[in-house]
Amino acid sequence: MIRRYKDRLRTSASARPEGSRDKRSHNLFEAAAVYVAARAQDDQDRVEEASAWVSPEALSFGVSELACRAVVALARERGESPGAVARDLLGLPAA
Repeated sequence: MIRRYKDRLRTSASARPEGSRDKRSHNLFEAAAVYVAARAQDDQDRVEEASAWVSPEALSFGVSELACRAVVALARERGESPGAVARDLLGLPAA
């Protein structure tokens, strides 16, 4: 137990060299937001980085949740139904 504590102290923020990257954990919604934004900007490096933050299942759930929220927000803005907005975004004919 003492060795684990000692090892943790070595890697604490004050013991890290300047400029080293913070390895904090990311939540699935943060990963999804970065992933989707990177895909929209065709930034493959950022896509791969965000993909590594969470499991593929968690990323899939986060992207799905982001899509739902975006469609609802856009539907409110347009004064249309979420179904109509989703079909329009995908280029599908009106139902």
